[in-house]
Amino acid sequence: MTDDSIENIPVTPDIECERLFSEFPPSTYEEWYQKAVASLKGVPFEKKLISKTLEEIDLQPMYWAKDVEDLPHMDSMPGFPGYARGTAFGGYVLKPWDICQEIASPTPEEFNEAAVHDLGRGQNALKLVLDRCGRAGTDPDRDNAGQVGRGGLSLATLDDLEAALRGIDLQSVPLTVYAGASALPMVALVSACLDRSGLPSSVLRGCIGADPLGELAVEGSLPISLNTACDSMAHLVTWAKERAPGLQTILVQGCPYHDAGGSAVQEIAYGVATGVEYLREMGKRDVSIDDAARAMRFGFSLGSNFFMEIAKLRAARLVWAQIVEAFGGNPGTGKMTIHARTSAYTKTVTDPYVNMLRNTTEAFSGVMGGVDSMHVCPFDEPIRPADEFSRRVSRNLQIILQQEARLIHPIDAPGGAWYIEKLTDEIARKAWDLFQTVETRGGMAQFLRESGPQSAVSATAARKAKGLETRREALVGTNMYPNLKEVPLQAPSVDYEALGQNRAARTKAHRLAGHRSLSRDRLREFSVEFGNGSRDPVQKAKDAVLAGATLGDLWEVLGSIEDRGPSIQPLRIHRASERFETLRRRAEEIPAQKGIRPVVFIASIGSPAALKPRADFSKAFFEVGGFEVLGNDDVFENTEDAARAVLASGALIAAVCSTDEAYPELIPRLAGTLKKSSPNIMVLVAGKPAADREQIYREAGVDDFFFVGVNCYELLSALQERAYQ
Repeated sequence: MTDDSIENIPVTPDIECERLFSEFPPSTYEEWYQKAVASLKGVPFEKKLISKTLEEIDLQPMYWAKDVEDLPHMDSMPGFPGYARGTAFGGYVLKPWDICQEIASPTPEEFNEAAVHDLGRGQNALKLVLDRCGRAGTDPDRDNAGQVGRGGLSLATLDDLEAALRGIDLQSVPLTVYAGASALPMVALVSACLDRSGLPSSVLRGCIGADPLGELAVEGSLPISLNTACDSMAHLVTWAKERAPGLQTILVQGCPYHDAGGSAVQEIAYGVATGVEYLREMGKRDVSIDDAARAMRFGFSLGSNFFMEIAKLRAARLVWAQIVEAFGGNPGTGKMTIHARTSAYTKTVTDPYVNMLRNTTEAFSGVMGGVDSMHVCPFDEPIRPADEFSRRVSRNLQIILQQEARLIHPIDAPGGAWYIEKLTDEIARKAWDLFQTVETRGGMAQFLRESGPQSAVSATAARKAKGLETRREALVGTNMYPNLKEVPLQAPSVDYEALGQNRAARTKAHRLAGHRSLSRDRLREFSVEFGNGSRDPVQKAKDAVLAGATLGDLWEVLGSIEDRGPSIQPLRIHRASERFETLRRRAEEIPAQKGIRPVVFIASIGSPAALKPRADFSKAFFEVGGFEVLGNDDVFENTEDAARAVLASGALIAAVCSTDEAYPELIPRLAGTLKKSSPNIMVLVAGKPAADREQIYREAGVDDFFFVGVNCYELLSALQERAYQ
């Protein structure tokens, strides 16, 4: 668009705006505030209408222009330093984000079949997920822990990689691989694969990246020393600059902190602190700030708090740009490249199809936040390996967002929204403060050794768990609105022992068929080249692969250079729903173990219209724990009829449901009757008792109370243990 065309865009005269809005008198914040306070009828405004997030940010009920008028990033435009509004001038209009779905099939042949299929149906980038052996640098024939094929692709030899990538054009398909503590062995394997195909490494695009501190945080230890990992990283940055300029080789993972239950601020702060650690280590090895920063890609998770996730990505770019500038980097190298994945932490085993809806909002926030590439996790990820259907649904979600919802227009859609811009600024400031705290503790490596991030994230996770247990926060289908009639998804039985034996046999056959003396010579050359400070050990590693060396052989060389790194307390990676899923499983096991069903009878006494909301609440409350609920549709006129119905049902738990006003008279009679006839029956009351009545009710035979805000998990867990022990 030329300057002339900009001048020719028609503009609605100001007089039209004035005439339109003059019919409605403007309201001020003060006027609205007074009306709001009056409507609260004595409840404090701050308590009712201002909420505090896990990030310790006060969310206001309304945002105004004055809230953003002093924010420093508000004057920036997309593609300009600061980069809150994105790193590209044309946003997604000129280049949409890459649909970079993970393929985690365990064998090269299965991986290839899935990858070729998906790349032909809208996916335009590929993420290869290594199994635990591959990330730990162990070949299948040397695995003693049964990890072959678990969590991803089992890869050891050049033949394996060729089988996995057969028919995939790496000249047009960006490749992303998280390689663990060092990416050098994986880069050598991929480069050798290209060499066999007659293609130069310069065709590579994407990221084959290492994150030794991220791997340490998850696993608690590394197969090589941190010093060797950083040496490897420096070699790769220099090699890629010269031989594969479109390839990034550092993949900084913020995801583990999210997946352990951390906040948006913690995910950013610990992610950029890790990036800073690498900048410093690269500087010690004569790699410039600009080269190191360009080599980095950041990985973030996308949680369910829609606006928070948008602001998180914008804030992350702001913080990183400021850091690179402080290190003396050129403005353009402060652009943060972001690969995001929808959250594993928020996904549930119960009512798993709800995960599709969660993915939708999470992916939407990623697009609004300006990701460069994205993976939408399969809805059945917590249950089983993804099949063609779940991969298709996840892939098509991104295609719909691009092509049907047309979210590639306009550039930076949320830009200027007062709430999002204010939230961006607040997250960025808090993340900066936390990052500074890490710096004062000696940097990210030292802070991990001291268990600083682990303790902080664990505390945040405990707060999240408390919110779910008290149902202040909802997981639909799990701690709210459960579906006890759902048919569980069937997980195919994977014989990992047989898989491991097959993969080990193939690797052993490769060793026997090759020229071991030649590969040993090449590995020795790689070791010498790596250790003498040379800047091209990658070529020697590639030569070793072409001579028959395996991925594990290269890792062994790196591991022999010096003693392994530190052992630390790892993060506790988990899903938010796990404790509630345990309740459901336990309830399903009770009939087989005890010969009885876990049943609650709701004894509603009084007016049907008055009791329906409390009765419905009661039913949903107990179903969260997998209890079958009886009597919910019945309303009794008196305690005698209610008691007869409860006892006739055989239920071991009775939930009394009536009005607070009626409880003083009916609870002693009903509880007494039930306990006299069946001493083992447990009696609960719907509603929070008045302080002066609770002890009276308990003395009458009431065992407990359930109400809004009670710890749902603890109460239901106790009921299962006490009633069905």
